[in-house]
Amino acid sequence: MRIIVCAKQVPDTTEVRIDPKTNTLIRDGVPSILNPDDANALEAALTIKDKLPDTIVSVISMGPPQAENMLRECLAMGADEAYLISDRAFGGSDT
Repeated sequence: MRIIVCAKQVPDTTEVRIDPKTNTLIRDGVPSILNPDDANALEAALTIKDKLPDTIVSVISMGPPQAENMLRECLAMGADEAYLISDRAFGGSDT
């Protein structure tokens, strides 16, 4: 079996600040983390992998090159493969 988990790097919500002029998120100085819901999906996939050892868990993300750190975290959690889709053409995409 192959399980694909979609993951996204997001700002750590414990330190969110909003620019009062633009009403947009201020990302400067805010650490990025694996989206908690995506972490739950990865844990569920890894639980299945524990029960079915031939299972391959792949994580895929679209984002900037910095998202590689989050994918490495997923590999450290037990994912077998990680893929990052990154291109300037995706800049500003709502993912």
